[in-house]
Amino acid sequence: MSSSDQPLAGKVAYVTGAARGQGRSHCVRLARAGADVIAIDACGPVAASNGYEPATPQDLAETVSLVEGEGRKILAKEVDVRDAEGQQRVVAEGVEQFGRLDVVVANAGVLNWGRLWEISAQQWQETIDTNLTGVWNTIRATVPAMIAAGNGGSIVNVSSAAGIKAVPGCGHYCASKFGVVGLTNSLAVELGEFGIRVNSVHPYGTDTPMGNDVSMYEMFAAHPNFIHSYSPGALPTDSLAAPNLISDVVVWLASDASSLVTAAQIPADKGYLKI
Repeated sequence: MSSSDQPLAGKVAYVTGAARGQGRSHCVRLARAGADVIAIDACGPVAASNGYEPATPQDLAETVSLVEGEGRKILAKEVDVRDAEGQQRVVAEGVEQFGRLDVVVANAGVLNWGRLWEISAQQWQETIDTNLTGVWNTIRATVPAMIAAGNGGSIVNVSSAAGIKAVPGCGHYCASKFGVVGLTNSLAVELGEFGIRVNSVHPYGTDTPMGNDVSMYEMFAAHPNFIHSYSPGALPTDSLAAPNLISDVVVWLASDASSLVTAAQIPADKGYLKI
């Protein structure tokens, strides 16, 4: 393959929430672009209020098989992003095995529903701890290795359209994803001197277990005025977006094709944010 076919040849990527959905798609696409992969997923229950089933060890094993099918190597571990020391151990093992770290995709996240004054303290905390503190843990685990390697690199934080345009029914999720934007922009300035770029991606309506959570419709049934905040977007929308379409953006941000882009919020939303 040519360098244009494999823009990440010789590089190593770390992906969280890798067992299925967007995380699995990111792993496979990064591998197809030439990168070896370090992958983690909790592979079990993460938030009690989630309306969708958690990922399993079998899901992560399937991700491993798919990455290997692309001809790349992968180190995969069952680690929750809330486990800061666990992430640090996996990164250290991955760098020892592969020799470097160039790309980080902080993808792991949870989404559940409820009005802000009615959700429990547990529901709030599990969402913030996974979606925001989990990203911070990922940054703490990976940035020192990237700086030490001296190769620059790219960090891609997966936020949400709800991290730019707040919506009703999941204010705790919005707060966590808005927080990811603040973290992203500050980190981009701090890491600029090391040639490390930091950007956030903002999907909307993605075909994953989270995106297909039917408990969302229970919220709409109870509060029908909320649905007006969830427009389909500017482009034709017949279904939820395939995860690989988000991965197109992730691979671009990971590659030198986006070398001028840092501290940016990249929408992957069919124009929803402008409607």
